[in-house]
Amino acid sequence: MKILVTGAAGFIGYHLAKALIKNGHVVTGLDNLNNYYDVHLKYARLGELGIEQSQAEPWGVISKSSTFSNFSFIRMGLENRTELPKLFMKEKFDVVCNLAAQAGVRYSLENPEAYMDSNMVGFLNVLECCRHYAIKHLVYASSSSVYGLNKKVPFETSDCVDQPISLYAATKKSNELMAYTYSHLFDIPTTGLRFFTVYGPWGRPDMAMFLFTDAIIKNKPIKIFNYGNLERDFTYIDDITEGVVRILETPFEKNKCHKELYKVYNIGNNKSVKLMDFITVIEDTLKKKAQKQMLPMQPGDVVKTWANVDDLIQDYDYRPNTPIKLGVKRYVDWYLKFYSN
Repeated sequence: MKILVTGAAGFIGYHLAKALIKNGHVVTGLDNLNNYYDVHLKYARLGELGIEQSQAEPWGVISKSSTFSNFSFIRMGLENRTELPKLFMKEKFDVVCNLAAQAGVRYSLENPEAYMDSNMVGFLNVLECCRHYAIKHLVYASSSSVYGLNKKVPFETSDCVDQPISLYAATKKSNELMAYTYSHLFDIPTTGLRFFTVYGPWGRPDMAMFLFTDAIIKNKPIKIFNYGNLERDFTYIDDITEGVVRILETPFEKNKCHKELYKVYNIGNNKSVKLMDFITVIEDTLKKKAQKQMLPMQPGDVVKTWANVDDLIQDYDYRPNTPIKLGVKRYVDWYLKFYSN
């Protein structure tokens, strides 16, 4: 298949593109390479895919990978409603996986405009391109943050998600509504994926895995919110990638589980881990104790997340199975190698 992966220089997008390339698909990666976090990490991810920084920097230029004959990259923002349709028209993609978005719950309190431009306007442009250029299946990133202050656990996709507590969550819920509308009006198959806390090698530096590891190694205190009374459905990147690949590779019309053209799944580890236990695993892996700074709850944050993934298991035989200890070790090994250079 010919697949467009937006957000391909991002954490999940990079791993997904790599897996799809390995499986023999023709993949085009798209990213605007914004500076929300260290852009050199994004260039390094692209470097692993055979795209040099000098190739990636120019806007609107499709560059071929020097490592993989079935991968190319273009720097473009989803907000560009002139150039994005041209790309769809030229490349004639079969399916699209939209992972591009302005990420970060807390950052949405500081820079709301970035979320409206990327997550709302950008997603509308993707839907319009899918509508006009015969895309067979749109898979897109939603988020566990849509559950807001939902106290019922584990979270199920049938739960009410009408009370988001951050603008980021509101944009993701809006994406689900927009996708539903386009599926209904224009017969576009869409699958939304509510990602839970993803960690692993090449992870974002604004996420807990990096922040804790980096601080412990540098003898700096780690910030622990809600005085440590937090739980997260930590999910290793390989498990996430496997699930997304299965969905992309399964022809939508032949998947008997779909009674309509619109579907939303949770995608996570199917269990919740206490934050303090997660920190202990990092300490044990590093063989070094953390300096802990206990702080109150942050605005826009939630106490506990836990994904019920029964329907994803039933429909796609999704089996997240990476133990926390193994996942943390793999991350720490990567961190020590990458940041020692």
